[in-house]
Amino acid sequence: MDLQLKDKKVLLTGATRGIGYGAARRFAEAGAKIWIHGSRKDSCEIAQQRLLEEFPKSSIAISPCDFDDSQAVIDWIAHLPAMDILVNNLGVYQSEDFFSMSDEWWFKHYEINVMSGVRLSRKMLPQMLENNWGRILFISSECSRLVPQDLIAYSASKAALEAISRGLAKTTRNSGVTVNSLQPGSTLTEGAVAFLENQAAQTGNTAEQVANDFFVSQRPASTLQRFAHVDEVATTIVYYCSPLAAATNGSTIAVDGGSTLGG
Repeated sequence: MDLQLKDKKVLLTGATRGIGYGAARRFAEAGAKIWIHGSRKDSCEIAQQRLLEEFPKSSIAISPCDFDDSQAVIDWIAHLPAMDILVNNLGVYQSEDFFSMSDEWWFKHYEINVMSGVRLSRKMLPQMLENNWGRILFISSECSRLVPQDLIAYSASKAALEAISRGLAKTTRNSGVTVNSLQPGSTLTEGAVAFLENQAAQTGNTAEQVANDFFVSQRPASTLQRFAHVDEVATTIVYYCSPLAAATNGSTIAVDGGSTLGG
């Protein structure tokens, strides 16, 4: 299938690993021109090199910025070129009891998870509207609906992204621009693999047993009953950023294996 993404300019935040990197791979395969964001220059360079080894004819630039520094982010955004597609993927989380989490961590969730996408959308959306074409996709989470008790701040920040995307979609009326959000479920990223291996070492079970127990106890509504593969999420991201998805706007797209059916 031709996704009609050749030479489209794409900025992906948090794209040096996990879902962001998986999406970058698929955009490169489709012939898009990619800007990879990561917090460190070295991690961006490693991701760039890996992509160029797999797709040697690709156009892949790096654009590092530490989103812990809000002023650095504002300066970085000011110097970015216009993009056809913006994937707001960057996010942080802290697993902690509600009564113990500090205001600092609440603000950090909001500053990085929410305001990064707000600031980038404020930069990119006007030009997209002028060009009468563009895609903005906010990467949310199943947690925005499930809201685990140790991830309340994270879940709140992801729910905010969904509200922002719906509001921004209303500004695109009668244009070729769309703004959507996407809810990945539990996905087999590098972080998830490390979690499973750590739990296996602590319990004496295998990583497979830990994963099975997780879905029984924590994601009982899941019809998939396994972690999604990164590419299963990445291909969905790329499709909804393509011209083929023109009729989807202001939507929250669940790629969660059914985990929120009971949420």
